[in-house]
Amino acid sequence: MKKKKILWVDDEIELLRSHVIFLTEKGYDVLTVTNSDDAIDTVTENEIDLIFLDEMMPGTGGLETLSKIQEINPNIPVVMVTKNEAESLMEEAIGDKITDYLTKPVNPSQIFLVCKKILEGKKISNQAAAKDYLQDFNQISFLLQDSLNFEDWTEIYLKLANWDIELSYNPDTNLKLTLAEQKRECNKEFSKYIEKNYVKWVNGKADKPTLSIDILDKYILPLVKNSEVTTFFFVLDCLRLDQWLMMEKLLIDDFKISKDYYFSILPTATAYARNSLFSGLYPNEIEKYYPDLWQGNDEDERSMNKYEKDLLKLYLDRRRVKMKNDLKYIKIIDPDVGRNFEQNIHSYQNNNLTAVVVNFLDMIAHGRSDSELLKEIAPDETAYRSLTNSWFAHSSLLATFKTIASLKNARVVITTDHGSVRCMRGAKVLGDKETSTNLRFKYGRNLKVDEKHAIFIKDPSEYKLPKRSVVINYIIAKEDYYFVYPTDYNKYLTYYKDTFQHGGISMEEIILPVITMEPR
Repeated sequence: MKKKKILWVDDEIELLRSHVIFLTEKGYDVLTVTNSDDAIDTVTENEIDLIFLDEMMPGTGGLETLSKIQEINPNIPVVMVTKNEAESLMEEAIGDKITDYLTKPVNPSQIFLVCKKILEGKKISNQAAAKDYLQDFNQISFLLQDSLNFEDWTEIYLKLANWDIELSYNPDTNLKLTLAEQKRECNKEFSKYIEKNYVKWVNGKADKPTLSIDILDKYILPLVKNSEVTTFFFVLDCLRLDQWLMMEKLLIDDFKISKDYYFSILPTATAYARNSLFSGLYPNEIEKYYPDLWQGNDEDERSMNKYEKDLLKLYLDRRRVKMKNDLKYIKIIDPDVGRNFEQNIHSYQNNNLTAVVVNFLDMIAHGRSDSELLKEIAPDETAYRSLTNSWFAHSSLLATFKTIASLKNARVVITTDHGSVRCMRGAKVLGDKETSTNLRFKYGRNLKVDEKHAIFIKDPSEYKLPKRSVVINYIIAKEDYYFVYPTDYNKYLTYYKDTFQHGGISMEEIILPVITMEPR
């Protein structure tokens, strides 16, 4: 393997000869010069991997030399070495983008540590990550053989999501493939777990995780009852846990952040999960008690989610919540609405509760399904996560959060109605003309599908779903399957493969974050 080449620039280099010999013995190729001009010539004529640069040299000093080096090659890591401990000098050097900073006298172990960190840090980090992941891989594989509860599943998914992010920086494609296979195996077992327990949960026959219907009671009601607190409740449609783990890094300087987790109801689709989120009721209860608010075509998500404010208001009435002013509700469906809300956020600072739905992540998921350009930009989950994080970093939503951080007594609760899963396998389904067209769940008469690929729901009331008619049935896709009709089967199998969908049963769709943020 080619030796890493180090350039050491110091007018007293002879006094550092023992350090140079030490680094040479450690396998580095060390070049030495005593002045700025020779340093510039050496950088111009050689491929240098790391520079140790003395700050105080006769003639052209270290900072000026640094600027000249960066003009030639701004990507060479530079470690400034100096006797001067003045904070102003450190700030000036750091502002000039040095990689590290050492104060004389330096010892060999200091120098060697810096070399290892800069020249081999990524390799060492990757090796450590591989070792740690394989340890977790074995632990998760062992857990899958046991009887798991919803807390275990949340912990497993959190581990997998964090490793998904960690390994996205790791060039070892074999590890990524191993993780992808493990996620698929986990989703297979998770689907069995949901199929076995969900009906018991929603019918009060077993301990259950926090579900969509519990979010208001658990996270919003305690805040709203405190008239001194200004509560902002954000629902980011189609937010996955791994996406949030990236997004929160942009908020940690402004907020103290705490995270919890809950399970979405089935189907994990906007018309069902979000209405339950805002009402504190299961879908069949909404249909029963508020039939006027359960209208529309659930293949058109906007038509089925026109009454979120009404459902939230009815919830507050049922809980006998007295607020000092009216509930505020905003739905952000385009950038102009988002910017307007950001610019006027101070006008909401005296409200008890402001509820905000942000649809952009859901629009990205749907847009990627229909756009070859977006598929090219985000060909896999790593790129999809990067795309959504890039949106957030430049969005009015981030600016809104940062403005809220300046408000007195403000609290922010962020969650989502469902996540999304990357669908890779088709499941052939039969149904009549009246069958719904959703890719991850369907309802209709005479539905037929392989039960390895989907849950078949004969009695919707068991799942707290609307009956719609006496003979209606539901099917909900498991794992990463999506439904395809036999007509033009191969065409639609190809068309919808590798798209992000929701409505079914997977960890990515069901296990969701609930974030509470308090301004620092």
